[in-house]
Amino acid sequence: MAFTASQSLRTPSVWNPSLSLSSKLPFSSAFSVSFQARRSPAPRPLVVVVSAGLDAKPTILVAEKLGEAGLKLLKDFANVDCSYNLSPEELCTKISLCDALIVRSATKVNHEVFESSGGRLKVVGRAGVGIDNVDLAAATEHGCLVVNAPTANTVAAAEHGIALLAAMARNVAQADASVKAGKWQRNKYVGVSLVGKTLAVMGFGKVGSEVARRAKGLGMHVIAHDPYAPADRARAIGVELVSFDEAIATADFISLHMPLTPATSKILNDDTFAKMKKGVRIVNVARGGVIDEDALVRALDAGIVAQAALDVFTEEPPAKDSKLVQHEKVTATPHLGASTMEAQEGVAIEIAEAVVGALRGELAATAVNAPMVPAEVLTELKPFVDLAEKLGRLAVQLVAGGSGVKTVKVTYASARAPDDLDTRLLRAMITKGLIEPISSVFVNLVNADFAAKQRGIRITEERVILDGSPENPLEFIQVQIANVESKFASAISDSGEIKVEGRVKDGVAHLTKVGSFDVDVSLEGSIILCRQVDQPGMIGKVGSVLGQENVNVSFMSVGRIAPRKQAVMAIGVDEQPRKDTLKKIGEIPAIEEFVFLKL
Repeated sequence: MAFTASQSLRTPSVWNPSLSLSSKLPFSSAFSVSFQARRSPAPRPLVVVVSAGLDAKPTILVAEKLGEAGLKLLKDFANVDCSYNLSPEELCTKISLCDALIVRSATKVNHEVFESSGGRLKVVGRAGVGIDNVDLAAATEHGCLVVNAPTANTVAAAEHGIALLAAMARNVAQADASVKAGKWQRNKYVGVSLVGKTLAVMGFGKVGSEVARRAKGLGMHVIAHDPYAPADRARAIGVELVSFDEAIATADFISLHMPLTPATSKILNDDTFAKMKKGVRIVNVARGGVIDEDALVRALDAGIVAQAALDVFTEEPPAKDSKLVQHEKVTATPHLGASTMEAQEGVAIEIAEAVVGALRGELAATAVNAPMVPAEVLTELKPFVDLAEKLGRLAVQLVAGGSGVKTVKVTYASARAPDDLDTRLLRAMITKGLIEPISSVFVNLVNADFAAKQRGIRITEERVILDGSPENPLEFIQVQIANVESKFASAISDSGEIKVEGRVKDGVAHLTKVGSFDVDVSLEGSIILCRQVDQPGMIGKVGSVLGQENVNVSFMSVGRIAPRKQAVMAIGVDEQPRKDTLKKIGEIPAIEEFVFLKL
């Protein structure tokens, strides 16, 4: 499915970066989305979510040590296999029997692992922040959700960064080793003060911002570089966002807090060290791969870098004869950033809750390879997810073969400002609804974009801005499929597309428009649509046929153009009628066409 995504609004707006799709996400290029906003004269009211459950008790493989509190949560829900220090071959052998996998930073979850799972692996949980040891593209391709634990170890990592900063400045580790060796070298270990020095925080996310707060408390002048960080958040704690070159050229101390990506790999190298102030001091509690370690040794030897304090390394553990680790100007710790008792338990609980929630079918706020929205937005949009998926299912089932679905337009009507409504989750669920009924592929929130791209479907999104109260995030959702024939001609709108529209009533998703006809039927169970000549007794005739066949009717609604003209009857049914039952409905004289749609 080829998604062509360009985001533009005809009404003046600013896309909120806290809600917009991060360019860091691996599937962002799958959608080509065009937003157009138009104004409608009056507001119109609106949904549901049913979490998926597992019939059998799932199996979770814990491949690295996890705190007891987290293990207890897992064991209360699933069969838990704690197998540590697995070789790549052993992991690939075990994974085909597992529904979820939990790792820390040492285990590599690559394409072979997902291939070996045979499609059973549904969730990978990374107990920590970084996910560079997980192949996100392979996970997405195989429909596997990847979740992390981004908050529990934030303070611990920040505290360790500050501890290394201070220990490096005052030569604590070297002086300690000297004293234990029977020496008393006060003159050798004269340090430098932190007060008034400039600290450049490279990566102003959760950990980086916490380091900045603490450094401000120590009297340091703090600047930061992060291409994704909002300037107002930095200003709120007295930090100035600057360019990369300015940060490294003016800093007395540099603290690294960026993820390891192709763009950040060896970002500190011979060229960047040459731009730094002579005598700069560097702290790294992020990822070892962001520093070219050989180049750092050269910079230390040349005096460009006065000292380095490192908690992470390109290869962990580093070689025993590592020139960097053995360098007298380097303070090294064995990846202790998250290693406090509180953080270990917190991470264990956070990742256990995320994995269990994902296996239960709940929406994951910490997903890293699916449309990500803040938890509060997730809660608010949850009732609309069911509506979005079912509208997609209805629309695609109305298509009558031909060249297939290629062009889809989704319209969202809301009284909210354009930058105050995140529709990515809804778009993904519409995609799921469009693809699953016509494909053997199981589509979930993770691989919806990938599956759509493979099938060449282009989705555009349009915003209708309503006047009225913005209390509800959405008033209605409309799905249109262009350039196709319909097996139910009345579903074709005046402009020539298959069109279905829905909203919520009392927390339940309703179909409110088919083509140009207004209807009102609950999207529970399945639906029969009938086009008829509007005349007395039609509801009774159709209801009688269904009643005689023991098919329970949950809702029935009729939308008409004018009295005694054409009308569309929408009937909600709890069971799928037999073919001969549907045939009897079609034989009613005033019925011109009908279709059964399975939800």
